[in-house]
Amino acid sequence: MVMFLFLVGALAVVVAAVTLAVVGGGEGDGPLPEAAPERLHDPLPPDRPVSRADVENLRFPLAVRGYRMADVDDALSRLGAELAEREARIADLESALAGARAAASRTRPEQPGTEEQQ
Repeated sequence: MVMFLFLVGALAVVVAAVTLAVVGGGEGDGPLPEAAPERLHDPLPPDRPVSRADVENLRFPLAVRGYRMADVDDALSRLGAELAEREARIADLESALAGARAAASRTRPEQPGTEEQQ
């Protein structure tokens, strides 16, 4: 019985010590300080187009439920904008190429047939 009372008393002391450490035991300036959230260390470069290596090296910091949604949303918006810009550029280049081919076929002089040369 004495051993049981000793264990209950020791448990109460440990619980009280942990509670005081977390809540603040009168020393210092209160409870434990808030931990600063992890931020994205290497965001996508703002001054140049995103390359394949940038996307491969992109690592998101972990949060309570996976990844920080703000960091992932920012990266996806940036990648979406870059893809839209590249698709527009490709469409412009393809239409310019088609126009140049059409102009070249109209202005190309007709070659005389081989029968007339003989």
